[in-house]
Amino acid sequence: MRRRTVLATAVLAAVAAPGVARAAEPGPSVTARGTTLLDARAIYFVSYDGLVNNNSFQKNGLLTYKGYQYAAWYTATRDAVVGRRALGATTWSAVTLPHRLKSDDSHNVVSMGVSKTDGRLHLNMDSHSDGFFYLKSVAGLLDSPASTGWSASAFGAVQTTLDGLALTSQFTYPQFVATPEGRLQLSYRAGVSGNGRNALAEYDGSTWRALGEWSSSTGTYTSAHGSSTARNMYLHGIDYDASGRLHAFFTWREQNGAVMCDGGGITNHDTGYVHSTDRGRTWRNDAGTLVGATGTTDTVGIGDPGLVVDPLDPDHSLMNQESQATDSAGRPHAIISYVPGRFGQCTTGYVADRTAHGRAFHVRKNAAGSWQKTEIPVPLDSSQRTRLVLDRYDNAYAVLPYGRIAGASRASGYTDWTLLYDGGGLNAFGEVVVDEWRVRGDNTLSFLYQEKSTGTTPSALRVADFALPA
Repeated sequence: MRRRTVLATAVLAAVAAPGVARAAEPGPSVTARGTTLLDARAIYFVSYDGLVNNNSFQKNGLLTYKGYQYAAWYTATRDAVVGRRALGATTWSAVTLPHRLKSDDSHNVVSMGVSKTDGRLHLNMDSHSDGFFYLKSVAGLLDSPASTGWSASAFGAVQTTLDGLALTSQFTYPQFVATPEGRLQLSYRAGVSGNGRNALAEYDGSTWRALGEWSSSTGTYTSAHGSSTARNMYLHGIDYDASGRLHAFFTWREQNGAVMCDGGGITNHDTGYVHSTDRGRTWRNDAGTLVGATGTTDTVGIGDPGLVVDPLDPDHSLMNQESQATDSAGRPHAIISYVPGRFGQCTTGYVADRTAHGRAFHVRKNAAGSWQKTEIPVPLDSSQRTRLVLDRYDNAYAVLPYGRIAGASRASGYTDWTLLYDGGGLNAFGEVVVDEWRVRGDNTLSFLYQEKSTGTTPSALRVADFALPA
């Protein structure tokens, strides 16, 4: 049996060591600023335990750029829509795009990206292990929003390639990320769940090109119950810090369910971490050892050393695609969630067990270079995901299912997690989509959420705003 390697410098502590406070540093707080309505009748159906309009792994379903906030969703008539508002405005202006959702599959989200070099808004949508649909705005649309026309004519025709670049016939999980130079990268999975590879494409302001795959689906993983020879790496995110380092936390999902104690669980195991210092061309483990090169046969695989920062077997219903962030010093943070061992060593019903006993954990790298882990003492009461946000003071916020917000201070070493907002009055279904760009821009936590409904009855889609410490 192959044992996962854990770095000597990456031993997780049950309780984080106290940090060093900065002078007059405020702790975490949220002040509700109200909600705005995107759509009174957004499409509603539950699949894979989620909604297509607010799967939290969307990057980005909601974003802010140059004083305007943008959102994308599907209406009750299945039309893809993109909306915008000036920051502070209470109403949104929506544009119906020439595409309709093809199937009732919550994976088929709309993701947006910004290419700063030419001021375009890019959208990738409606894919789950098959083809994607892509369009982009005219150049400069985002640079002068107050004086630029906002209509369907500002967007080109829907394409099934990236301006002629065909990527894969099995495409899922588009995530746009901007490089420090203003180029736009698209992260995606080629293949299928349990047998897929992560890949990157890049837009330089005029042309898309494929950088290639960077993770491997091959190799053997052996648990106490059995073995698997195929898998995929599920990313918790892919983000640049201020110095230009690209960070990615992940978990593995095995193809063979024989690795689990019970077929009602889920084959996710271990939390891993890699980074890139050359815009995603090569990948290194936490110690800086090269473990893969994009677009080559030497990609990041299950057998590479030093990847795992929090070992966990497949028997605890570990969530895939949770969330991550980097602090002002470029140190990586993540939220992971699973059923802790104190509730048993074998989950037998993934949704029921996570709802009854699931807990979220804050995993981070501290100033000494060690990995630390703290349980967030708020039950999930859900099978779904939590989003991580860091404010300008590096205080941490966990946006839990149903729009609840917990916070912990940097000054305490993130040991003082407490519930700051209980989600009262939102009637949110579960996961929310956080505007990562706005947190950095004007100290506002914005998230998109959809109200609970039943069956396929449409429901309201809204954005909630909260002021963070100034």
